[in-house]
Amino acid sequence: MGFFTDHKKKKIVLLLAHPDNTQTLSGELALLYETAAKQAGHETRRFNLADMRFDPVLHKGYKTVQECEPDLLKLQEAIKWCEHLVIIYPNWWCSMPALLKGLFDRIWLPGFAFHIEHRHGKLPSGWHKLLKGKTARVFVLSGTHPFLIWLFFGDYTNEIKRGILWFAGFKTKLCRMGPTNDTPEWKKNEWRKKAAYLGKLGE
Repeated sequence: MGFFTDHKKKKIVLLLAHPDNTQTLSGELALLYETAAKQAGHETRRFNLADMRFDPVLHKGYKTVQECEPDLLKLQEAIKWCEHLVIIYPNWWCSMPALLKGLFDRIWLPGFAFHIEHRHGKLPSGWHKLLKGKTARVFVLSGTHPFLIWLFFGDYTNEIKRGILWFAGFKTKLCRMGPTNDTPEWKKNEWRKKAAYLGKLGE
């Protein structure tokens, strides 16, 4: 049984968020998920972070408007379109890769992900999650066992699950996979099977 109860055919956006475009375990899982989802009849749009062209630096913060490049606009439109968002990335220094963080800095904007109302133009009086009703699945791969990371450094997935996705309205489930370094093939096969299974369910 899956985490989400609705197993109808879904509109899915898959973001492979590893900056390395060569063979990686993250890439393997993305392909398995995507293939299984398509075979099950889900409509899938895939984005590879390494292939996207954009400036990841928000140069003046949110003081001025920094226009989104075409690849960012395409991703924004796809996220609006989708019912389910899947993100796969490696954990580096208890966080997401800088390029992925830069992507969120650029696209997770007022009017797209959220809206804050202000009382008399100053104090915030209301907060609206503009992507509410959507679900997300995040695969986070780590070289160290997830429990050890949590034990020594705390929750390394709070940034993506709550600070970004929940803030915009997503109901999110996580798959923490590790250690990926020197992991026996049988364990990797378990992860591969899980990615394919979740793809089939559209979860």
